[in-house]
Amino acid sequence: MSATTTQFGQLPALQLRAPDGAEATITLYGAHLVSWKTAPSLDASQGSAVGLQAPAAQERLFLSTQSALDGSRAIRGGVPVIFPQFAERGTGMRHGFARVSTWRVIDSGEQDGAAFAVLALSQADLAPALAGTWPHPFELSLRVTLQAQSLTMQLEVRNTGTDAFPFSAALHTYYLVEDVEAVRIDGVQAETLAITDKLDQVFEGIKGRVTFDTGADKLGLQQTGFRDAVVWNPGAADAAALSDMEDEEYRQFVCIEPALLTPQVLEPGGSWRGEHRVAVS
Repeated sequence: MSATTTQFGQLPALQLRAPDGAEATITLYGAHLVSWKTAPSLDASQGSAVGLQAPAAQERLFLSTQSALDGSRAIRGGVPVIFPQFAERGTGMRHGFARVSTWRVIDSGEQDGAAFAVLALSQADLAPALAGTWPHPFELSLRVTLQAQSLTMQLEVRNTGTDAFPFSAALHTYYLVEDVEAVRIDGVQAETLAITDKLDQVFEGIKGRVTFDTGADKLGLQQTGFRDAVVWNPGAADAAALSDMEDEEYRQFVCIEPALLTPQVLEPGGSWRGEHRVAVS
């Protein structure tokens, strides 16, 4: 089976496995991708043929060891879905309610050798306390597709009401790295970006491919619909102040997130789609 139900911490989850060995785990809480493992470079049959043990799938996402996994608060790491507000850029909940709401699995399976799942969230799914903060009927869908060395996430927003509403969105991706100081990022600004201290920077009007050198390998990032990108690492001081992160864990990740920061107005019956594709080269 390409998709099976499982438990992640105390959270119901869906585990995807592509025929080539790529894997992913998505919690229904937040439609949160908490693990993405690229396929082994050597399969079991090849390993046996040459007398070697086949390598395991490689984890690509950071998840804090201190993250709550019981639905009491947002998960620290993986790929939180940000909607309808980015950070404090609005009057609602910081980063919006999508990452702390329970989504529904509406489809999953295998297509052209890739495993996929589609999760959905509508106004009717929101807890009463959250529904009261957002009066606009809507429906979100998130499609996660993985195969070999690539991951694609598609977020769609639909206005199912009779009034227009503004929204922002992002896929707040935490990439796992061995040492954040070895990271180099090209394509978000004119020069190569390195991280030597706390960094929280917005880059508007992203066009083309972003190249992310982790220090161990390179990932190519492509986004459509999402016009902007945010690069974030808390640095030592801010990491020490976070209750859901070990002091030294800031060294193990960098967030490079496709984002729609300037609110877009969605007319009744209208829809918007943002796509993010990551491929290991």
